[in-house]
Amino acid sequence: MTTEYTVDRLTPVLSDIWDVENSWKLDVYRDHGGYRAWDKALTMAPEDIVETVKASGLRGRGGAGFPAGLKWSFLPPPDGGPRYLVVNADESEPGTCKDVPLMLANPHALIEGVAITSYAIGGHHAFIYLRGEVAHVYRRLLQAVREAREAGLIGKGVGPNGDVDLEITVHAGAGAYICGEETALLDSLEGLRGQPRLKPPFPAVAGLYARPTVLNNVESIASVPAIIANGVDWFTAMGTEKSAGHGLFSVSGHVTNPGQFEAPLGITMRELIEMAGGIRDGHRLKFWTPGGSSTPILTDAELDVPLDYESVGAAGSMLATRALMVFDETTSVVRVIARWTDFYQHESCGKCTPCREGTYWMKQVMHRLEAGEGKPSDIDLLLDVSANIAGRSFCALGDASATPIQSGIKHFRSEFEAGTHTPAWELFPYEASAVFEAGVPR
Repeated sequence: MTTEYTVDRLTPVLSDIWDVENSWKLDVYRDHGGYRAWDKALTMAPEDIVETVKASGLRGRGGAGFPAGLKWSFLPPPDGGPRYLVVNADESEPGTCKDVPLMLANPHALIEGVAITSYAIGGHHAFIYLRGEVAHVYRRLLQAVREAREAGLIGKGVGPNGDVDLEITVHAGAGAYICGEETALLDSLEGLRGQPRLKPPFPAVAGLYARPTVLNNVESIASVPAIIANGVDWFTAMGTEKSAGHGLFSVSGHVTNPGQFEAPLGITMRELIEMAGGIRDGHRLKFWTPGGSSTPILTDAELDVPLDYESVGAAGSMLATRALMVFDETTSVVRVIARWTDFYQHESCGKCTPCREGTYWMKQVMHRLEAGEGKPSDIDLLLDVSANIAGRSFCALGDASATPIQSGIKHFRSEFEAGTHTPAWELFPYEASAVFEAGVPR
């Protein structure tokens, strides 16, 4: 692939100023057109903003892909009480690493998106719920909110008529993966233990503090300013008919140059791997994930599947967070899935029985197979246990734990069968799949 073609396929919007000096500061953001969309939004009727986002086809970038504008329109009519915007910045999915660099390099894109969205839904207080371990991002968000407030962009009496009030609170969570689930996030934000709520009622009706609430992912909200500034036609010119626009694709693993690639939805994995310099020298692709560890794995047979919600779904997986983890032939599928299963078992909140008990037993079986001590019945046992978790849990964590096992057995059953007699570390030595050796890339 030529450099010219690569540049043509990339669409730097959110990542446009990431390489600019002090890109996270207000003056730099404004020098590159920042907050002009907020100025424009303040001249529009709130319902027109909602309709614009609906017409753009912007789909939630946090995994589910639900139309953002449609979600906003679900809020009941105003009743005089508060309504809230909550931004899900609890990025925790293994392999997913798009929201943290976005907030680190260009936090004002998120702040501007929060302002526009809050105005559109009639909210006066918004919350950004951040994964607490990323303290550097927390500090940067706090600085961005402070800069915006001091510049009169948010706070009390902003706007051309001085009649708009907006406060933004940045809240650092305590590092629970389960709080990426929207209702568990709300409980945590209210000071309760982060566990999923039974739905209905849905957050649009009874969310934060039992008030109407919109929850959206960081990238979803940060995409709003460019839509308002540039228009619907600009946004829909990118992507596909049902998956419009641009998105951040996080390519990691056994590629020459892993990183973030902002491209139109519908780009293929083959193109992204070529942009990342190809599979590392002397090796070939074995399997990959389109949306992090919770999505069914794919192989080289799906390299040319357009990376949009419909096409990836038809291929048997999910686009989700576009966390594209790449594994070459030196990798043990059993070992990788065992590590993912460890993660889900550790992060299960324990509220519902299928997930609490099922992840525990899947972990035990996966470790047996990795050690070459599996039983002939273990593969069927894994399929049975995972099938009894999927679709039977309070939230998607149960599904997330089941899909890697089910897809791994589907594509690489022979490796699972080998786990009944040979340890994975003998079939696939650790040093062969290591990306770094003594601090030097392999």
